[in-house]
Amino acid sequence: MHPRNGRRDSPIRGVLLTSADIDQIAGLLSLRELQPFQVFCTASIRRILREDNSVFGMLNRVPEQVSWVEIKPSGTFPLFPEPGLRCTVFSLGNRYPAYVTKPGLRNEEALLGATIESPSGKRVAYMPAVPAITDSLLQRLETVDLLLFDGTFWSDDELIQVQGSGATAREMGHVPVSGTDGILRKLAPLRRPRKVFLHVNNTNPMLDESSPEYAEVRAAGWEIAEDGTSFDL
Repeated sequence: MHPRNGRRDSPIRGVLLTSADIDQIAGLLSLRELQPFQVFCTASIRRILREDNSVFGMLNRVPEQVSWVEIKPSGTFPLFPEPGLRCTVFSLGNRYPAYVTKPGLRNEEALLGATIESPSGKRVAYMPAVPAITDSLLQRLETVDLLLFDGTFWSDDELIQVQGSGATAREMGHVPVSGTDGILRKLAPLRRPRKVFLHVNNTNPMLDESSPEYAEVRAAGWEIAEDGTSFDL
C-alpha cells in the first residue's frame, strides 16, 4: 500500500463495493488525494454515495479523479485490462444500512457476494456479510479456491450477552459462526476452498487464540484473517 510516486499517491487502482455499509465505504475518503482509481458498485450504491451523501463529492473534485463503474447482480465483468482479473457478483440480500432512507433503491442491489477469477483460473470468493446460507450459495462456493467469509459474530445473541440488549446477529444480517444452523455446520461439506473468516467483530471470542472457540474454528479447518494477511493463488 506504500505510495509509488511521492507521498500523496496510492497503488490502489480500484475498489469493489459489495454494500453501502459504513465499514466498506468510509475508506474511500482516505483515497481522495486526486490519484485516479475506479469504483465498481451497483447503481443503487452509487446513488447513495454520489447523490445522497455530499461528503463523497470529495472523490470527484477534478475530472477523471474517480471513475464509477456500474455493475449488476448476476453479472461478470473485467476488473482491469491487466492482469486479466474477472469478477462475478450476485445478490445475497435486500437489506440496506440503517442510515439509508431514500426510496426507490433496488432490493437486489443492497448486498452482493463476489468471486474473482485470475487468468490462471483460480478463484477467490469475498463476502463479509452473509444473511443466509442457501443451497445455491453452497454450490457456488464449492467452485472457489479461497473463501473469505463473514465471521462477524460467534453466536446469534452475542451482542445481547455483552451489552445486555440489542439485536441478534441474524437480525443484523449475519449468520453466526456457531450453532446447529451456523457457519461451521452449514459450510462443513465444502472440501475445495481454503476457508478464512474476515470481518470479525471485536466481541467475537474466536479472536482469542487461547479460547475454546478459536480451537473449534481451527479444528473445523478454518483460519481467521489478520491485518497484513496475504494470499497466493
